[in-house]
Amino acid sequence: MSKKIISVALALVLALGIFATGASAALKYDDAGFFREGMARVKLGDKWGFIDMNGAEIVPPKYDEADNFYGGMAGVLLNGKLGYIDKTGKEIVPLKYDEAYRFSEDGLAAVYLDGKGGYVDKTGAEVLPPKYDKAYDFYEGMAAVMLGDKWGFVDVSGKEVVPPKYDEVYRFSEDGLAAVYLDGKGGYVDKTGAEAVPPKYDRAYDFREGMAMVQLNSKFGCIDKAFIEVVPPRYDEAYDFSDGLAVVMLGGKWGYIDKRGAEALPLKYDRTYNFREGMAPVVLNGKTGFADRAFNEAAPPKYDKVYDFNEGFAPVALDGKWGFIDVSGKEAVPLKYDEAGNFSEGMAIVKLNGKFGFIDKAAKEAAPLKYDEVYDFNEGMAPVALGGKWGYIGETGKEAVPPKYDEVYNFTEGMARVMLGGKWGFIDKAGREIAPQN
Repeated sequence: MSKKIISVALALVLALGIFATGASAALKYDDAGFFREGMARVKLGDKWGFIDMNGAEIVPPKYDEADNFYGGMAGVLLNGKLGYIDKTGKEIVPLKYDEAYRFSEDGLAAVYLDGKGGYVDKTGAEVLPPKYDKAYDFYEGMAAVMLGDKWGFVDVSGKEVVPPKYDEVYRFSEDGLAAVYLDGKGGYVDKTGAEAVPPKYDRAYDFREGMAMVQLNSKFGCIDKAFIEVVPPRYDEAYDFSDGLAVVMLGGKWGYIDKRGAEALPLKYDRTYNFREGMAPVVLNGKTGFADRAFNEAAPPKYDKVYDFNEGFAPVALDGKWGFIDVSGKEAVPLKYDEAGNFSEGMAIVKLNGKFGFIDKAAKEAAPLKYDEVYDFNEGMAPVALGGKWGYIGETGKEAVPPKYDEVYNFTEGMARVMLGGKWGFIDKAGREIAPQN
């Protein structure tokens, strides 16, 4: 079952507001976005502005497009040019750029003018004037830039730490290293620009937990932060380390290696996956079970399908029926449902005879299985649909907002956007519509 999490693209906005049983004065916008950093985008006619959590129009709708706030700044578009405003609506970065991207945690944003990319800070200053053919977002204090057909890195001061000379580069990892490629071979550079590992591998993957997978002659191995080949390339397939272990495959059989390179779990399964909450799915002869961190089969491979553990439970299916097991492998919820999803905020979606509801961790049906569609809980509220209308249930399973809206979305920052009769607005968790204030 897919988790009902609404993702919003950079330039697209969905609605705010709260719905009443009929037309509501609180629902006046033609489109709206979710709250982020206490502000939400709203559209009236063909123009965008921003409201705060009291419904006050801090920025009247006047822009052709507007993005969410990130780090106190929002990108806006007017007459084909982009810039940035702060939460008072002041234009901090003049609207003069052809492209503008979100501010990173490092306080810089990539901007383009006449086909060239550079960076601005939150005062509007051009830390690095547009001169590169490509300028990527900052991550871990470094950003990849391209000049001609070669790549390098700049730091937050605008200094070229790694001059553009590589054919391909990847962003810096938390370990302070970045994979780079030259003439078809991969290696690593550090934040001083030094080649910590000269390009020699066919593939060099990101460092994770102090280890990086490398590939040579179609075989996988791994190196540590001292750049020692802890595992020489010998495996047919391998994945990044997670919780101190890496999934590997040799000769069609899967298992795990630890950071010493030892096979922590012999390669005997048809497929293995990463651990989550101390449990990992393992597949043998077409059936799936779970191994624990001691590499015991806590749940022997017997299920037709499983999902990862979340909040101490995993959905499992056998012969078309779903239930849940706990971390001991015990079937905590009998396999009787037609569908089941992961627990989220203590509740899990289940389906039986075409209707959805929720169960709690005691296996009690906390919300009756009567709804046509439901989404996961977020901030203590879950959207539910009945007879073509949407509302919300609270964490007790009771209806906090009766189904009466045409469309709703998850709560964010205590508010949810809702739509009725083509108009959008916001509601709070008590179901109160937030009246617009000009």
